[in-house]
Amino acid sequence: MVHSQPGEFQSRCITLFVRAAAVFSLPRSIGQVYGLLFATPRPLNLDELIAMLGSSRGGTHDAIKWLMHIGAVERVHLPGVRKEHYRAELNLRKLAAGYLRLKVEPHVENGADHIGELADSIDPSDAEAEFQSQRLDKIRAWHRVVSGLLPMVKQIAEDR
Repeated sequence: MVHSQPGEFQSRCITLFVRAAAVFSLPRSIGQVYGLLFATPRPLNLDELIAMLGSSRGGTHDAIKWLMHIGAVERVHLPGVRKEHYRAELNLRKLAAGYLRLKVEPHVENGADHIGELADSIDPSDAEAEFQSQRLDKIRAWHRVVSGLLPMVKQIAEDR
């Protein structure tokens, strides 16, 4: 049976991953769930996570769902146990590839549409139209660079 409160090591891991989540503008619950799973030697089920974190069912479930979507957490089947259990993925490349796929790639893919909308917003008769066009050109250049780098970064993250 799991203790109802995280131990010192677990608490410090939770704090570490909450801080890491904040760096990426992710909800606190994602850092808490990943941190606890990372620091616990056996898979945990939803009820154990909720009890140990003192968190809500909805927030904890959403965090697990998101973490599973990027491949940071995997579902574990325990023989004779009906509840789903989870454990943390420890491969940094898998974590990075999942994050890129979910959080970065959609923005880059939609970038051309947003740049087109930005271009349409420039009024040629506006006194700042030339300045705005120069800034638009800068954004287009940045988008080209990121669009060219993203496949390479993804490949590096996905290679084993």
